[in-house]
Amino acid sequence: MIRHCVFIRFKPTISSAYKAELFNEIAALQNRLPGIAAVHIGANVSPEAGMDKGFGEGFIVDFTDSFARDAYLDDPAHRATGARLAAAAEGGLAGILVYDLEIDDRPA
Repeated sequence: MIRHCVFIRFKPTISSAYKAELFNEIAALQNRLPGIAAVHIGANVSPEAGMDKGFGEGFIVDFTDSFARDAYLDDPAHRATGARLAAAAEGGLAGILVYDLEIDDRPA
C-alpha cells in the first residue's frame, strides 16, 4: 500500500469554504479512480506547537499500490485540483509538502 500524504500551508486569504471545496474534490476522486482505499482530510491537531512549520491542513490518500497512485497523479481532475491547491498555497508549490510512504499492510 502507498500512503500519499499532502500538507498545505494555505495563504491567509483563503476561506474555509474554498479549502473545503478543494478537499471535497480530492475526496471525490475515490469514487472515480480504482485503487484508492481511503481518503483522510483534516487540520493539524498535534499539541507540539510549531512542529507543523505552518502546514496546518492536509490530506492522506491510501492507494492499494504504486500503480493506483501513479494513475491518480496522471488523472486530469487530480491535476486540475492540484493546480488550484498550489495557487491557494503560500508560495505556490513551496507551500505544499508531499510525502509518500510504502506501507506493509500484512498482519505482523
